[in-house]
Amino acid sequence: MTPVVSIEDLHTDIALRRGVAHPVSGVSFTVNKGETLGVVGESGCGKTMTVLSIMRLLPPGGHISRGHIRFSDTDLAALEEDGMRAVRGTRVGMIFQDPMTSLNPCMTIGDQVAETVLLHRKVTRAQARQRAEEVLELVGLPRARERLDSYPHLLSGGMRQRVVIAMALACEPELLIADEPTTALDVTIQKQILRLIDELRARLGMAVILVTHDLGVVAGHTDRVAVMYAGKIVETSSTRELFANPRHPYTEALFRALPENVERDRALYAIPGLPPDLSNPPPGCRFAPRCGYATPECRAEEPKLTGDRHPFACFHPLGKAGQTAANPPAQPPRAQQGAPLLEVRNLVREFPVNSNGVLRRRIGTVSAVSDVSFGVRAGETFGLVGESGCGKSTVGRLLVADDAPTSGSITFAGTQITGQPQRALRELRRDFQLMFQDPYASLDPRMRVRSILREPLAIQRRGSAAEQERAVATLLDEVGLPRAALEKYPHEFSGGQRQRIGLARALALRPKLIVADEPVSALDVSVQAQILNLMRALQREYDLTYVFISHDLSVVRYIATTIGVMYLGKLVEIGPAEQVHATPVHPYTRGLIDSIPLADPEREQRKGQAGVRGELPSAFNPPSGCRFRTRCRLATEICAEEAPAMRRFSEQGQQAACHHPLRAAL
Repeated sequence: MTPVVSIEDLHTDIALRRGVAHPVSGVSFTVNKGETLGVVGESGCGKTMTVLSIMRLLPPGGHISRGHIRFSDTDLAALEEDGMRAVRGTRVGMIFQDPMTSLNPCMTIGDQVAETVLLHRKVTRAQARQRAEEVLELVGLPRARERLDSYPHLLSGGMRQRVVIAMALACEPELLIADEPTTALDVTIQKQILRLIDELRARLGMAVILVTHDLGVVAGHTDRVAVMYAGKIVETSSTRELFANPRHPYTEALFRALPENVERDRALYAIPGLPPDLSNPPPGCRFAPRCGYATPECRAEEPKLTGDRHPFACFHPLGKAGQTAANPPAQPPRAQQGAPLLEVRNLVREFPVNSNGVLRRRIGTVSAVSDVSFGVRAGETFGLVGESGCGKSTVGRLLVADDAPTSGSITFAGTQITGQPQRALRELRRDFQLMFQDPYASLDPRMRVRSILREPLAIQRRGSAAEQERAVATLLDEVGLPRAALEKYPHEFSGGQRQRIGLARALALRPKLIVADEPVSALDVSVQAQILNLMRALQREYDLTYVFISHDLSVVRYIATTIGVMYLGKLVEIGPAEQVHATPVHPYTRGLIDSIPLADPEREQRKGQAGVRGELPSAFNPPSGCRFRTRCRLATEICAEEAPAMRRFSEQGQQAACHHPLRAAL
């Protein structure tokens, strides 16, 4: 094994207004040629700061205070900035988490990829453009030559991530750093991108550092794993050994928080407390304040990372797999009978597309939602799943009357809300609220939490000023935030805390229905568990009804009563959550399930190439007949000629629209 990069006792500090933070404290690891190292842990544990230290791209005030970053015969920690410019992009490439922030919206794709080549190699512009085309084809960008003159906003999320990978590979680096490269992508595109990185690593012989909070991604796409907590590596080993025999309590806690193997009658394990303030870390083991196994020794003395093949830093390591504690029981939602609280019938939403120029003639429509029907009983959770661009969020906006359908009807508590005047909708909106995917973007950065939570009460004229203040304080208690949060601004909170504020705002008017649009997709596994547990507890306490929108079927299986699967504007399968997840009928549902990364290296290896292939077609010109046929391995001529009708496949109500279902209909 040939080491490409070797980090020795790395310490990184960031100067703050009130002290110094220590996000990286004594980190050491080696990555060999052709090997992928996974760096995993919660948000704020130091993963990104470690790889930014390698790139020497630290935020203002950041510097490497001690240690070495040995890259071949060069110590990057001691290299002058001019020398680092020669390393970045040529010998070390980096893929950032959000491709839109990595791409210049004013430059074409071809120019951005070629820019790296022009900067580091003595080539002409024509040669750089040719290299850009070659590397875009290498990463599998469809119609690469045509895309050279496209701008980033014209590409899908998966295509933009392929462009960012192409930029990182343009000069054939020896080391590729991927920092959460698939967090913002749905499971099918995520699988494609991770498979692409694996193929490129094998073909080009690169070393790869894959930073992620997703244990399923680590299981299927790494050779070794380093688990980080509070700026330190607490455990490291081969991937198979770590998943078969985790030794550190923090690693065990991350596994227990996963929803994929937890039954609905069990609560997800949520790690108590929060990661420590790295400007003033606690003495002893930094995980001790949150650890159920901690003793006075743990709080007084810091454990060292010891061991040969499987080092860990713990005075009380765990034994073999299977000896961990069971997740605590949870009370399921109350069983409901009677008519649906929410009833959607033949819902259609089309958006006009106009030509450029003065006349702006209508040239077609985007079919965002096409003939969707379902019902949700009071107190239930309806999970709506599918890839990005399938119409889930559009349905969510229609349900809360944030948009009007082209045709069809939505009935809530016996009242049809479609076609109602705005004055009537204002009254109805008290009973249904929207919980957004990105809480930071949905919270006014200039308002304190007190004003954010009080605003809906003031608009709807609920109670006196004193009553509103009491209601706001109660909301904070319900979502598990301290009263001190009232005087803070959104930027002063973590992602999970902001999502709690978003949930509190949705609860302010005591609605009957909450539409939650990807509420946990951007959260790490431990915070995700906290939010899901909180949503279930509040649902039972207030008899809430949820429409839970997500691209992750493992999360939806855990929280939902019923699952509806959408593809390109159409509902292709619907039924009881456990049944749809365990025995899917539609090939698209099967593909989504196979695309979910599982925290089990052996099961991930057995899945191989399974999953949904290809790119989602355009909703401007959807395929004829079955819209999934262009990506379906079972498609025949009838799939192109005739749209399949919904049929029943179980006595419990599982239905699917497919000419070639995975099992026979009733």
